[in-house]
Amino acid sequence: CLRDFFQVAGAVPLVPRWILGNWWSRYWAYTQAELRELVEEFQAHEVPLSVVIVDMDWHITECDTATGWTGYTWNPTLFPEPETFIGWLHEHGLRTALNLHPADGVHPHEARYRDMAARLGVEPESGDPVVFDPTDPEFVSAYFELLHHPLEEQGVDFWWLDWQQGTRSRVTGLDPLWWLNHLHFYDSVRDGRTRPFIFSRWGGLGNHRYPIGFSGDAVVSWASLAFQPYMTATAANVGYGWWSHDIGGHMRGVEDPELYVRWVQFGMLSPILRLHSTKNPYHERHPWGYDAEVERFVREAMQLRHALIPYFYSAAWHAAQHDRVPILPMYYLHPEEEAAYHCPHQYYFGPDLIAAPYVSPRDAGTRLAVQHVWLPDGDWYHFFSGEQVRGGRWHPRHGTLQDVPLFARAGAIVPLGPRVPWGGVDNPSELTLHVFAGARGAFDLYEDDGATIDYLGGAYAITRLEQSWQGDGLQVVVHPVEGDVSLVPPARTYHLAIYGAPGPDQREMDITIDVDGERRTPDVSYDPVAEKLLVRGVQIGPAQQLKVALRAADRASLRCRRDRRPEIVRGMLRAFRLDSAVKHRIDRDLPHLLDDPASLMNHSAHLSPAQIYALSTALERRST
Repeated sequence: CLRDFFQVAGAVPLVPRWILGNWWSRYWAYTQAELRELVEEFQAHEVPLSVVIVDMDWHITECDTATGWTGYTWNPTLFPEPETFIGWLHEHGLRTALNLHPADGVHPHEARYRDMAARLGVEPESGDPVVFDPTDPEFVSAYFELLHHPLEEQGVDFWWLDWQQGTRSRVTGLDPLWWLNHLHFYDSVRDGRTRPFIFSRWGGLGNHRYPIGFSGDAVVSWASLAFQPYMTATAANVGYGWWSHDIGGHMRGVEDPELYVRWVQFGMLSPILRLHSTKNPYHERHPWGYDAEVERFVREAMQLRHALIPYFYSAAWHAAQHDRVPILPMYYLHPEEEAAYHCPHQYYFGPDLIAAPYVSPRDAGTRLAVQHVWLPDGDWYHFFSGEQVRGGRWHPRHGTLQDVPLFARAGAIVPLGPRVPWGGVDNPSELTLHVFAGARGAFDLYEDDGATIDYLGGAYAITRLEQSWQGDGLQVVVHPVEGDVSLVPPARTYHLAIYGAPGPDQREMDITIDVDGERRTPDVSYDPVAEKLLVRGVQIGPAQQLKVALRAADRASLRCRRDRRPEIVRGMLRAFRLDSAVKHRIDRDLPHLLDDPASLMNHSAHLSPAQIYALSTALERRST
């Protein structure tokens, strides 16, 4: 099992918190002024970032004695004031990395050439290059001390190690990439406190010890997108859970706004969301680069990505503690279920969510995408709509461009930070607990400083979140913080979104809120579309306990569910490319169709096969 593999091959370390935000990356000869303008554009469009990558044009690429791929000297034309530029990024809450291709060694045009040559016995006046040799301890020491550490002193946070030069070294059997990953990972923690982290290519078995991985140059295509969920989940088989894909695709292919949106939606629910493309002006990765609809949906996804950090960072910690990775294929938790081996496009995103992103284009007739999702036994909720879904079966899910198939198990508590236009990476002073009624459940919210290894010495905090369920009642408890309370805000405001619960005007029930036994007046509202009870604005300190309880006054079931088929069918009809008169006839016939879904065939002469299939699945859909 995976736990046994980790016992032999080592564990997956906890990644820094800030890498879980959105990244911008592009192979492009930006100037420092252009990159500043780009960041300001993201801020103006309210699309948050946490990382900005500077690809290889940061260094001198045009020289007479080398290919230009390897470099360690700032290009003064593009970056006349690199320290000022990096300082500006840091002031705006961003981390940065420089792209690195080390294979060509160090040539005379480099600022540190003479130092490297003298250190390694090369006559500087000869103009001979210092040969790259990661198996030579003297070279490795100089490589870090003379080439990398000075740039890190200027503010570089980490390196994109982009090795592409084969698997051979002077030591038989030693892959240079594997060894470079090891060296860079441990060099990054040389101060004894910084949390180690690299961004590199897969170096083979055992590289799960050196997160994270760059999955290579993806061709822009639906086939590339469709492969990435499968690749990401099944990499858990060798413990490699931290993939960073080129979201949107790197090269070639046909640019398509729908494909771009779907890729970002997958990125939102993948280990790392890193927008990227090659040096081609016809590849478009700016969220605002298409039209207003695309911008809105991409902004929503990228804001939600930052809001998900409290949940996903906690999942990363839990995985590191329990010899797992945070994204798992379905068969890991359901090995006896045959269906779990036949759903390559879906996976567990943390402990309580199943993601099944759309990876194929919308049908021309339905104008909807479709994904076939297998849900394990039990009760499930669509995370965004609140629709309740029965498990133990397959579910065809049709969706518009805005829709994302994401499901939460009954009993889950999913903590999200606020959706913000910028920032949202640090431990938040405000949390919304998304509570899915119908079963017992718990979640440990893990927090630390997000950047050091102090957590290994106990510098972390855990807030236990629990849900109890009795059929006619529900209680949510936010327990006092355990551990180092200095790491969490001195006061935190909680909101609760309780799915599957009735509204106060739908059913007589008691709603009580108390903090350390002191009753608070609830600020309660209800969203009837999502069947979601909202409790807002309860502020508590780290040492306090919050209890929110619902109880049906007549001891009837507290669970609220409605037949959503009419609205689902009407939503499909609105999306369909179909004569409006036919739409109206089907709508008028809807009461009969709900009782007898087979009678849909009376309308089949006017419908495409895809439209018939979509309407049939909607009519046969049943809630729990």
